[in-house]
Amino acid sequence: MASHGFWSLGGDNAGANTGSQSPSTPRAWCQAAAQKLSGGIGSKLCALLNVGEVEKPAEPGAKQPPQTAAGTCGCNKSCNCTKAAVVFSDLYSTDLLPATDGDTKTMTFLQEVVDILLAYIVESFDRETKVIDFHYPNELLQMNNWELQDEPATLDDILISCRATLKYAIKTAHPRYFNQLSTGLDMVGLAADWLTSTANTNMFTYEVAPVFVLLEYVTLKKMREIIGWTDGRGDGIFSPGGAISNMYAMLLARFKMFPEVKEKGMSSVPRLVAFTSEHSHFSIKKGAAALGIGTESVICIKADESILVALVQGFVPFFVSATAGTTVYGAFDPLIAISDICKKYNIWMHVDGAWGGSLLMSRRHRWKLDGVERANSVTWNPHKMMSVPLQCSALLVREEGLMQNCNQMHACYLFQQDKHYDLSYDTGDKALQCGRHVDIFKLWLMWRAKGTIGFEAQIDKCLELSEYLYNKIKDREGYEMVFDGKPQHTNVCFWYLPPGIRYMEDKEERKKHLHKVAPVIKARMMEYGTTMVSYQPQGDKVNFFRMVISNPAATFEDIDFLIEEIERLGQDL
Repeated sequence: MASHGFWSLGGDNAGANTGSQSPSTPRAWCQAAAQKLSGGIGSKLCALLNVGEVEKPAEPGAKQPPQTAAGTCGCNKSCNCTKAAVVFSDLYSTDLLPATDGDTKTMTFLQEVVDILLAYIVESFDRETKVIDFHYPNELLQMNNWELQDEPATLDDILISCRATLKYAIKTAHPRYFNQLSTGLDMVGLAADWLTSTANTNMFTYEVAPVFVLLEYVTLKKMREIIGWTDGRGDGIFSPGGAISNMYAMLLARFKMFPEVKEKGMSSVPRLVAFTSEHSHFSIKKGAAALGIGTESVICIKADESILVALVQGFVPFFVSATAGTTVYGAFDPLIAISDICKKYNIWMHVDGAWGGSLLMSRRHRWKLDGVERANSVTWNPHKMMSVPLQCSALLVREEGLMQNCNQMHACYLFQQDKHYDLSYDTGDKALQCGRHVDIFKLWLMWRAKGTIGFEAQIDKCLELSEYLYNKIKDREGYEMVFDGKPQHTNVCFWYLPPGIRYMEDKEERKKHLHKVAPVIKARMMEYGTTMVSYQPQGDKVNFFRMVISNPAATFEDIDFLIEEIERLGQDL
């Protein structure tokens, strides 16, 4: 019978040894693992899981488990582990590879690091542990010695630093972490990230990253096919986040209209203006500032009359950025109507799908991006709704060769023209960066593991959870929705009104008090460590909660918990 995954070890016969514990809990799992895994690995994980107990309230008079002596393996029995022979307090980084006879010490040290990581991973999915062990910055600075020293630290100190770093890290994989658009932790993606760091290469040429370059080629082509471009033709690149992908698009649009700007600069072109939707991401203006176009040349529009006004005033419209999934509301611009306007005025159409682009993977929800195939470029961040480990952002471009012409500088020490292979696979000259991190392998390996249908199911589940939350609170006493109608994405925006302000007759006084509610509840969430949800004002609207769901580990029970926790933490306000 096929395994059901990481927790399956505790599924069949662990119940007899775990009392009333569910086999899906880390404690029950590790007890089963201790019996089934060879080499003492299961026992070591059980011992390591005790690290998480410091976050749980101790029972009065309870005995503390015995501490493992320094330098032992933690198996709690005699074994042949090499750990017992290695004393990290006597070792330094210079004792590891490439040091002579450093292989055993290196393997033992890295195994210790892996044990720390495995314990943290298991804790992160345990709902009994905190999402965050919050301390104020000055407190955290004083609790550990974070300063850099002239003298080297021992490997024992290095391991202590690793534990301390994870102890105070936010558990973004926790099922009740809803604070950002990027949440969750995929095990295959994590493994791919480890492999990528082990390979430690650069994406600029095929000769130093042959497999990774080919995987980027294959994956970008697949993503272009999903967008709807014929045979997946076009171009693209993985960049350091959606903001950079959006700036790439603006750069290409300007070069397409005025190629002379590459050599002669902005003085050679007329006054350019870009248009974007009212609630677009701030990176559009930031990109305009970085490219010398200026933030005042970015116009927020609702209709094509703004383009006509710009033309009359002597400006040259060159770029329209439509948003597929706005950051706060999760709204989708009408892409077909926008594409008609862009075609009418011959303007580059970009779709910022950093947040909403992944809905293209869902047959149930991809209609929200109807018209995306008519765009000249698309930003798509798999590190958000697809839960690929950070960072993983793609810019997809419909016109092949444009990126190369726009950005290439012919650096002869990297891009020699007499190499013995197809030079089109030397992708570095089409990028703004020289050194470029390998971001592709995480996405590619996860795609292989899940298949397109696996990503589709994951995305559909998150949208189902958001609809569940919306339906539970839309008519619930003490809640008001920020906007009418069911959300288009997983963003659910709402106010919680504590009993003390629900019936205030003075609207301004009520508004003033309501503005303070979300920040106080959020602070209490962090201090208790139970959950995390973002909040913000928007326009003339006072602070409200913006709940987003992208974590595949979240369940209906976690949504119920969130509602109850907001009410518990805010009832006295």
